[in-house]
Amino acid sequence: MTWLGWGLTYLVYALLLGVAILAGLWSYRVFTTGDTSFSFAWLFPPKPVPRLAVMEQAHVDRMRRLVLIRRDDVEHLIMTGGPVDVVIETGIAAPLRMEDEMGLNGQDRQEPDPPVFARKTRTFGQAVNE
Repeated sequence: MTWLGWGLTYLVYALLLGVAILAGLWSYRVFTTGDTSFSFAWLFPPKPVPRLAVMEQAHVDRMRRLVLIRRDDVEHLIMTGGPVDVVIETGIAAPLRMEDEMGLNGQDRQEPDPPVFARKTRTFGQAVNE
């Protein structure tokens, strides 16, 4: 047998040994945790929840603009672009959802009244002004 044949033989044995080691580690994990899934989720964790967001911005003039920034449910109004950036207002509470403002939860919600001048729906073959 040539050196190429011996090299391929050792390569096959090394691959079989690696597969056997991985199978042993996976079976140990299954035995200890009971989790039989095989995924690479531990390599790609979920993204963290963003804490900072630009909510709105408005241009004041050619150089300056107002920026409303939200951080952890608190908003800050900042003017940028001039000789100095200025914090105009800080600690603005984030707006509540409409249900929270009205004090309603899912059970107390009322349906809106139907429109006063509701017309009948037309079928596919009807003319427009009939």
